[in-house]
Amino acid sequence: MQFTTPLIRATLLRRYKRFLADCRLEDGREITAHCANPGSMMGLATPGLTVWLEPNDDPKKKLKFGWRLIAHDNGHFTGVDTSVPNRALKAALIAGQIPELAAYKSVRAEVKYGEKSRIDFLLTQKGLPDCYVEVKSVTLSRQVGLAEFPDSVTARGTKHLNELANMTAQGHRAVMLYLVQRTDCDRFALAADIDPAYASAFEKAQNCGVERLIYDTRISPQEITIGRSLSAG
Repeated sequence: MQFTTPLIRATLLRRYKRFLADCRLEDGREITAHCANPGSMMGLATPGLTVWLEPNDDPKKKLKFGWRLIAHDNGHFTGVDTSVPNRALKAALIAGQIPELAAYKSVRAEVKYGEKSRIDFLLTQKGLPDCYVEVKSVTLSRQVGLAEFPDSVTARGTKHLNELANMTAQGHRAVMLYLVQRTDCDRFALAADIDPAYASAFEKAQNCGVERLIYDTRISPQEITIGRSLSAG
């Protein structure tokens, strides 16, 4: 997935009210950018971080910049926009680039199912059970090389796991796909200390047949694409 508009470098001044971030552009201007991330962003909202913003000239948008990336001092990147994984994954699914799901040729996004829920992707193919795929963006890392989810309590995430378990009970296939938006991690684990209820719901869902896939991403100021499969730590 390529960014629509070339990103520009800035310095983070503060992130507040979850969806707002004050930044200083390289020309000295201070602006407010939209932060498309409802999580805590633990470890990713420290003032002084180098960030990459996507400008826009859409008259319908009040904020003219969107916060997309963090550039770490070690040369790695973190993607902070939680809408990016779905866009990048949709392209990968259509292109058959996720081996575990490549047999499915029909890819539909945001399909209603369960109890007033929407599945990120419903995959269908004649002769195969329907496959319900829920996607989570992973940005937390508290240990070198280890990505974790979630970074805050997520009742919505727990609900999604229960919905997936219900789909397997009906004879469908269900997949929980964690997409790691960090280039400095090669392992994944659930942050059970942050949200024990989510970890418990995942274990129950897995026992019901819900599959887990973990993929990392290749990130640059030009694009974000799906990378390789990771192991659970």
